[in-house]
Amino acid sequence: MQQREKYRLALLAACAIAMYGFERLIPTPIPWLRFGFANIITLITLTLYGFNAALTITLIRILIGSMLTGTLLGPPFVMSLVGGVFSVAAMWAAFRIRVFGPLGLSLIGAFFHNLGQLLAVYAVFIQNLRSILVLAPVILFIGTLTGVLNGLAVIFTMEHLKKMSDNVQNTQ
Repeated sequence: MQQREKYRLALLAACAIAMYGFERLIPTPIPWLRFGFANIITLITLTLYGFNAALTITLIRILIGSMLTGTLLGPPFVMSLVGGVFSVAAMWAAFRIRVFGPLGLSLIGAFFHNLGQLLAVYAVFIQNLRSILVLAPVILFIGTLTGVLNGLAVIFTMEHLKKMSDNVQNTQ
């Protein structure tokens, strides 16, 4: 990996961590509800730089974010880790078949993130399928809403980045 790529990944990871921190400041009606703003950076990274870069950004954000919030190796860390890995893998698989745009990829990522979290909760913390099945519709519905919002943010950001790139190329 070249030095320039390392700097780019470090900057993207810093953006994802900052968005994660900002998101934690927003009060939510349900304690575990998060909008997943940092996943905007993950999806942008995936589309621009590929699977390895997106997974790296996700793992860095989860590790540093959990260290900053004091949840390292606790239930939120495990849920975030499993959900994040599921999400990136599913978005990458969907991205490779070139059928889905940013909104579709974001919805796929949100669904698989929530599915991974539910599986982690079942496997590690609550071995009660009935409880998981009661939570699943609520979590998947909220995940769908946040997936749409994040997907729209990715579309807007990617269009803005393209305009900026076109402007730079036109001035050279």
